[in-house]
Amino acid sequence: MTQSPLEIWGLILGLGVGTFLIRFSFLGLIGDRQLPAWVLRFLRYTPVAVLPGLVAPLVLWPAATDGAADLPRLAAAAVTLGLGLWLRNVIVSVLCGMATLFALLALLG
Repeated sequence: MTQSPLEIWGLILGLGVGTFLIRFSFLGLIGDRQLPAWVLRFLRYTPVAVLPGLVAPLVLWPAATDGAADLPRLAAAAVTLGLGLWLRNVIVSVLCGMATLFALLALLG
């Protein structure tokens, strides 16, 4: 099905307005008020949940292998997780995981 440029730009504009309203509802309307303690407690876990949510599909169903899990990505994820738990340093963990991924991809093809 082919859409006209007017329909496409209307969709882009609508999505932009929707995104703005979602962000404004949180930042603009309640940004200057004190949030309840239970909301702040839940918001503390947001950064911890975002990174695994972004990485897990790339490890378990990588597009590079047509959705089949492979050893280099699983090993890199295991190294990153293990070092992260052991060292409590995100940067070192991610860099070592990247090195593991690139090394195994170079060795195994």
